[in-house]
Amino acid sequence: MARRNAVVVTHSRLRQSGTVVGEAVGQLQSAGFKVTIIDNVDPPAFGTPSQRVNDDTEIVVVLGGDGTILRAAELVHCSEVPILGVNLGHVGFLAEFESFQMSDAIRRVADHDYLIDERMIAHVDVWLPGASEPIEDWALNDITLERETRGKMVELSIRVDDVEMSSFGADGVIVSTPTGSTAYAFSAGGPIIWPNVQALQLTPLAAHALFARPLIIGADSTFTLDILDSSVSDGWICCDGRRQRSLPKGTRVEVRASHDTLRLARLSGVPFTNRLVSKFDLPVVGWREHANRSRSAHGEATANDGQHGGQNGCDTANARRNGR
Repeated sequence: MARRNAVVVTHSRLRQSGTVVGEAVGQLQSAGFKVTIIDNVDPPAFGTPSQRVNDDTEIVVVLGGDGTILRAAELVHCSEVPILGVNLGHVGFLAEFESFQMSDAIRRVADHDYLIDERMIAHVDVWLPGASEPIEDWALNDITLERETRGKMVELSIRVDDVEMSSFGADGVIVSTPTGSTAYAFSAGGPIIWPNVQALQLTPLAAHALFARPLIIGADSTFTLDILDSSVSDGWICCDGRRQRSLPKGTRVEVRASHDTLRLARLSGVPFTNRLVSKFDLPVVGWREHANRSRSAHGEATANDGQHGGQNGCDTANARRNGR
């Protein structure tokens, strides 16, 4: 029988502070996997290859939150190896299972009982002033282009498919994938994009402009961001909150959909909408409906009280007639 290889990605603090990592490793080994543990993965320098799992890895099991999954994504970038997330963090939007479901998750992984959800990745080309070729990187969640100097603005020109759209000073902009639309971009006021939509979103950060709303483009289009020579601050780029570097004035940043995807192992057919409602604990009953329900409940209670009151009156009258 061919040996099955699995990689567990987690935090060293989780390994030291509890038993969950050891239990997961033990269950994978009992299921026939040879297990390699990787924790505290340091980000590579911007534009340089990251550490990768071996080609014979069957699956990467992530024990942690969404940040841990972003670290694991670097390990499987440009490969066919899927990631299964078991949430030990806070929201865990990308995770498929919660910690108390780990045994079931590992059992189903061992039985190949899962589907593959392919997530869009953004590709970024950074053209430094005078460069003959770009510095290339990528992001599963988002690419942020921010001011390098605190307290000042970075002056940006925004183009879509080489057509000028806008220019403004701002704290920066976020270019996110549908996966990243529920992260930093959402906090900055951007809309949520369902994962099966092939699109990129640009969300300005505190733009000094009358019209600076989020933009959404199709997967065949490209965002071009120029740091103007007149900018009072240089720029700073960061991919997935990990790989980052300073950008001088005159730098051009191009973001488009990548040809690569990230493969997430899904063990259930639960729609994204269900995940959205549960993870964000959305108030699905609005205040108007809540008020209507309260009035209805109050009306029913009043009617019941009236019925009880009428019965009590009849009982009293009967008692008088019977001499009681």
